[in-house]
Amino acid sequence: MFKCLMFGYGVSMKPISAPRRTASLSAQLVASLRSHIETGGWPVGTRIPPEQALIEELGVGRSTLREAIGALVHLGLLEARAGDGTYVRSSSELQSVMVRRAGSAKRDDVLELRTVLEEYASGAAALRRSDEQVRRLRELLADADAAIAGEDASAATGVDALFHRSVVRASGNDLLIEVYDHLGTALSSHLGGLSWDAAHAEEHAGLHRRLVDAIEAQDAGGARGAAAAIVRLTHDHGTADAPEAEDL
Repeated sequence: MFKCLMFGYGVSMKPISAPRRTASLSAQLVASLRSHIETGGWPVGTRIPPEQALIEELGVGRSTLREAIGALVHLGLLEARAGDGTYVRSSSELQSVMVRRAGSAKRDDVLELRTVLEEYASGAAALRRSDEQVRRLRELLADADAAIAGEDASAATGVDALFHRSVVRASGNDLLIEVYDHLGTALSSHLGGLSWDAAHAEEHAGLHRRLVDAIEAQDAGGARGAAAAIVRLTHDHGTADAPEAEDL
């Protein structure tokens, strides 16, 4: 019994303190630059300052800077273009990974994912929405009607994407909002660009009005049903327009 206590097997044994570890300068620089990108200091699509300018501004060595930039390229936040510099590719690691994955997925898989996200978000929005959020959705419906009336397909697609993001934001689920925002580009690229005839356009608009009505009435079931119907209509219309030989 005495030996057990002496060699640490007894209840009176004092915990061992773990050694303190300090992040390397390169790791600190990666964290700093990542935060700078995430907060919009370097917007997506812009070219970052040249290497020498960053060395002088940050007060770090060339090898440290190159190591940090390389890490951010590996994470998908930056993109090195031979002979043209380094550009901001994405504002977050999550966005980079998710958009790349969704961009390589089949259209049907993306539509199923959209159904899952938007159906749940619409039901949650009905239970948690504010009056101001409902007003905003009504405004977007009016903007969509104006774009369709003006036969401005690009504007209509943009308003539709903003409308669905606004519904998701009304869900009040921060993680869901983040995931959906990061997938927005991939969803738009897969689902946008459809040529809607008058009948389909009216049905599409009617379902959106039904969705907003359900959210305003705090009818979670009705909101989920309307959201699912919107995606189903997009799927059916997109399938009908696609060439038979195309692998979706």
